[in-house]
Amino acid sequence: MQETAVIADPAAAAVALDPVRARLLRELAEPASAATLSPKVGLTRQKVNYHLRALEAHGLVELVEERRKGNMTERVMRASAGAYVISPEAWALVAPDPARAPDRLSAQWLLAVAARLLRDVGELIVGGTRARKRVATFALDGEVRFASAADRAAFTRELTDAVGGLVARYHDQGAEGGRRHRVVVALHPSMSPEDPDAA
Repeated sequence: MQETAVIADPAAAAVALDPVRARLLRELAEPASAATLSPKVGLTRQKVNYHLRALEAHGLVELVEERRKGNMTERVMRASAGAYVISPEAWALVAPDPARAPDRLSAQWLLAVAARLLRDVGELIVGGTRARKRVATFALDGEVRFASAADRAAFTRELTDAVGGLVARYHDQGAEGGRRHRVVVALHPSMSPEDPDAA
């Protein structure tokens, strides 16, 4: 079982987003059969089998073993990954495009950049899994509380200058054998539930 699977196929995404099938994927973190899943999800064994076949057809669950029980064969399945992420590539016709509205202060542009980040890292994970190589990434996550909008604007200017300076210092367009890396820095209001000003 892989740690995280990235779903880029629209049909697989639709299957994974079905509430019943999403519940089955959660339950299948541990191997189980339709018979053992049936009481947990409140469906007949036949209906569970129907949903499991759809999940299996898209590679979202995998066969662990088959057991003979009387005159029938019980199939024990498990989720093919510990977690699933749906890539914006699955919704290519409606995915936001950062090239369309490059307004750095726009929430829509931030969403487009985030969608591209999710798509790119998803593809890197898939490629790294196939090649059995670890993907070299780095992420920094934190929170800052501004006293005023002016402070936030000043922070944004200083952050832009600092990151721009680092990029200028280390970027080597002509480096033989060098590999390009994308730098994404984002700032948005925190959605922390204990913060009354989160929204």
